[in-house]
Amino acid sequence: MVKHTILHTFYSSQKWRDFRQGLIAERGNKCEQCGRLIARSIDIIGHHLIELTPENVHDHNISLNPQKTELICYDCHNKEHKRFGYQGRKEVYLVYGPPFAGKAEMVRQRLHRGDLVVDMDRLYEAMSGLPYYDKPDGLFGNVIGVHNVLIDNIRTRLGKWGTAWVIGGYADKFKRERLADDLGADLVFCEMSREECLRRLEADEDRRYRQAEWKGYIDKWFEQYRA
Repeated sequence: MVKHTILHTFYSSQKWRDFRQGLIAERGNKCEQCGRLIARSIDIIGHHLIELTPENVHDHNISLNPQKTELICYDCHNKEHKRFGYQGRKEVYLVYGPPFAGKAEMVRQRLHRGDLVVDMDRLYEAMSGLPYYDKPDGLFGNVIGVHNVLIDNIRTRLGKWGTAWVIGGYADKFKRERLADDLGADLVFCEMSREECLRRLEADEDRRYRQAEWKGYIDKWFEQYRA
């Protein structure tokens, strides 16, 4: 209830109303997603590309930033938030590539609040209490068990998430394509040369004492990878 009160106060404020009207005056009454004309200005939704929360609503670089706000119609707004008739459109992406290719960062840039993310590195972090790059071998069975439960949730479309992101190396083409087919997922390849991965490893402060270990991960991926 407190969360909704904070956001309701912002959307009722004069600052937001003036900001939204300024965008309409500048951009017109056309939905910036589907291109449809919106007859009444009251029906034009100011949609934040970064979803507002009680933590960020007072950061005007997010809540009152024209570059992070678009004007859209009700239908497109419902699609964005997977509301009403759009809940069933669950999209799945299998994001793969070598270590240090930027897979997690790519997902973070496209993530919406409420999306489901399955990432072995983060599962290790959650289950061990250690940094994400420190993955004790003894916990593998536990981590892969939780991973497989989440994969089954995606396969059966269990839960209220709208988009699921599965992040991993997936160097083996047969296993990668079989999993993507099983999940109904689109494949997203984060391409990076071995030399660039090694350069990023060398520059990484967090793993400065684990250079040999992570070089082994990089070498193994490139040995196994088949396009």
